[in-house]
Amino acid sequence: MIKAVFLDFYGTVVHEDNEIVKEITQRIFITGNAEKQSDISFYWWSCFQSSCKESKGESFINQRELELISLQNTIRYFSSTEDASELSMLMFEFWMKPTIFEDSKMFFKLCPVPIIIVSNIDTDDIIEALTYHGLQPYGVVTSEEARAYKPQAGIFKYALTKYDLKADEVVHIGDSVTSDVLGAKAAGIDSIWANRFGKPVPDGVNTVVASLLDVLELKCIQVTNPQPLDTP
Repeated sequence: MIKAVFLDFYGTVVHEDNEIVKEITQRIFITGNAEKQSDISFYWWSCFQSSCKESKGESFINQRELELISLQNTIRYFSSTEDASELSMLMFEFWMKPTIFEDSKMFFKLCPVPIIIVSNIDTDDIIEALTYHGLQPYGVVTSEEARAYKPQAGIFKYALTKYDLKADEVVHIGDSVTSDVLGAKAAGIDSIWANRFGKPVPDGVNTVVASLLDVLELKCIQVTNPQPLDTP
């Protein structure tokens, strides 16, 4: 029986940072020597993803610092005159006040089981964003707390331990096939892919929804007399 929902935040509950990323890469493109703006996006994302993959346990570095480091490396690589600290602040401001999807608040209201946010963002930033939108999940687990980034199984296993849950007692919902679907699978957790923009469904993805409200129609969370979780 499903006792709780693990829920990704950015890209699932609120919009991703695509517009801010475009603004930042455009500024680096104008002041640097890249042939295409997309080259900057690819290099920046590769730097950031590589750093997240290596950041775990005693070697963990929080997302704000990793974002700044990856921006510094990108600016240096493309010989841009932009200031990494200034650009990173644009990212931080977005993370704290993101635009919410229209269905998210209703999902929080109607979901029959406790919602636990599982996110790669730093703890202070996501608390700020949740407060900004008046969202009150049952719990929150961040990469900063778990000292592991999705798709590492460690963050999901940490969430299970924190809330005294078993892998077959939760389902994870997220917009990233790699971070959410495959990450949850690595921890033995079933997942639901939030495919808000009608992307082709890749192999290995079994449950897909276009809206969080569609999740409410799935049998897996239609629980009769759900049992409350103990306060961690």
